[in-house]
Amino acid sequence: MDRRPRPQKPAFPEPFARLVDAFRRLPGIGSKTATRLAFHLLLSTEEERSSLTGALETLASQLVACKDCRNIVERDAGDPEAPLRCAICLDPSRDRTILIVVEDIQTLYSLEKSGEFRGLYHVLEGRLSPLEGVNPEKLRIKELLDRLNDPVVREVILATSPTTDGEATALYLSRLIKPMGIRVSRIAFGIPVGLEIEYVDEVTLIRAVEGRHPF
Repeated sequence: MDRRPRPQKPAFPEPFARLVDAFRRLPGIGSKTATRLAFHLLLSTEEERSSLTGALETLASQLVACKDCRNIVERDAGDPEAPLRCAICLDPSRDRTILIVVEDIQTLYSLEKSGEFRGLYHVLEGRLSPLEGVNPEKLRIKELLDRLNDPVVREVILATSPTTDGEATALYLSRLIKPMGIRVSRIAFGIPVGLEIEYVDEVTLIRAVEGRHPF
């Protein structure tokens, strides 16, 4: 049996290792991708690195949350503390009778990119999760209910994720909203276009059948 010690992996210098670790903490970034990104920055020009650094530094200083829906909006240079509304909330062509509730801003932009929804949004900034200590007070639920006091709103679409926590959030919200006399609906979940039915999991099939519509 070969008892010779295995060669150790080369250790990166501390500044480089910190950069790799910072990238690795981003969603969907593994160790290999984090290392490639770090090397890319290392080999970039000073101008490219400065551009990235500047963009990161302005995230917190120049972006604020929309006072209505919690979408991101650029801070007013003349009055940095002024509460602002985003372009969607300010758009007079939007249907103000319908409000769609999403967990995060990424979902808002995904729906907006589709071009199918022309109502207004409300970002919860999370979903209920007892195991992670996320209770109703930590979400933008009070702000949602305040907006629903406007009699112009007739329907709320719950677009939380089809996970256990997402479903629990949707159920919790529906129980709060229905007594207000507002119609509550849930986005449909079904079979992806182009996928053979035999490869669809059981839960998705059940959702597809439950969400059927006239043809």
